[in-house]
Amino acid sequence: MKSFKFLFALCCICLLFSCGADDDICESGEGTPRMKFSFLNSLTGNEKTLDSLYVAVDYGSGKVQLGGEAKITSRIIPLRVDDSPYTDVYFRTTNLGAESRVRVNYTTKAVYVSPGCGIKKTYENLNSVLTNPANAPVKSLKDGQNFIENEDKTNLYLLF
Repeated sequence: MKSFKFLFALCCICLLFSCGADDDICESGEGTPRMKFSFLNSLTGNEKTLDSLYVAVDYGSGKVQLGGEAKITSRIIPLRVDDSPYTDVYFRTTNLGAESRVRVNYTTKAVYVSPGCGIKKTYENLNSVLTNPANAPVKSLKDGQNFIENEDKTNLYLLF
């Protein structure tokens, strides 16, 4: 009986010391923010809802297809997190159609968040260059907020 009480007390003490905050989870949106693209009508300048949009991104090892979405007015896309000063993003309005390439140039800054989240990148001095073939869907670009600290504000407007 004495050993049972000792074992029970030891288990209770171990349980008390093992309880603690979950430092290994980054749930509060403190990770590296993504870039927000919104869409405008090239003739009127008003917000435009696209019937479909297909996006691909070159993260340094070739294009990665991010898939398509229907009936959207904006899209949030992750940028490169290595030390590259730019990310190439490709937009199509049809699955196998012509695509527009947007090169997003920036400078990055690393910010320590917490032991669980580690370091996040913030993007500053955003500027973009549009490369279009003859029948590309994106007609021009319009700058938005020129830094990314969260995903609330539009960073770049694509005119269709």
